[in-house]
Amino acid sequence: MIIPTLNEEKNIPWVLRRMPSYVDEVIIVDGRSQDNTVEVAKAVRPDVVVVNETRKGKGVALRAGFAAASGDIIVMLDADGSMDPREIGWFVAPLQHDFDFVKGSRHVTGGGSEDLTRLRKAGNRALTGLANAVLHSNYSDLCYGYIAFRRECLEVLELQSDGFEIETELIVRAAKAGLRIAEVPSLELDRISGASNLQTFRDGWRVLHTLARECTVWEAPTAGARPEALRRVKYTYSNVRFPRLPVDPHSVLTPVVSQHA
Repeated sequence: MIIPTLNEEKNIPWVLRRMPSYVDEVIIVDGRSQDNTVEVAKAVRPDVVVVNETRKGKGVALRAGFAAASGDIIVMLDADGSMDPREIGWFVAPLQHDFDFVKGSRHVTGGGSEDLTRLRKAGNRALTGLANAVLHSNYSDLCYGYIAFRRECLEVLELQSDGFEIETELIVRAAKAGLRIAEVPSLELDRISGASNLQTFRDGWRVLHTLARECTVWEAPTAGARPEALRRVKYTYSNVRFPRLPVDPHSVLTPVVSQHA
């Protein structure tokens, strides 16, 4: 489990507490947080692995996390509470059978979003349509970063993006490399606290640029293997909701301080 963080002290407790018990490795890649994100994460989950990354960018953080991971299956998850860790099982299950790469989708039955604005939804639809036309694929959601894949795929994917566009790079290269891909529905929640680092126009342009570059320049090291048809695994989720409130970091850290007093 790879979780990039940047000033998420109020959000990371919910994410870590929602983590299924079978997740045996959680890596926090912290991008120079100015708050108590790392300390809070360690207090909530003492076995968390912390990678300190001084360079900017989500892609940089994720690649650092991939390099530190030791498990056979890697899952990417945001730290702001917008992606529910309880969905991890739906991503991992296909990897235990015939699939190499599983991506979440907000636009298939069982999926959805509490966060997508009309502008972002329209942009995502346009970029997804363009990607499908060029790749001869049928993705339903290009710009969503809840993704799981076999660790052995990293050598094939040869990732190099530094920003949010790494999600597009992953998806395009997975298709061009002929990986067996599945889509599973995912419900994107509102961010629990704080402001998103995503900037619609800037990051949309970077995604478009990455899509154009990857589709015309990058050659998969699998010697042009024919991409598998995208297979969708449909699940439905219960309507049970859980409290999602910002956590006072001091309420998490105080017991830890007392133990060492």
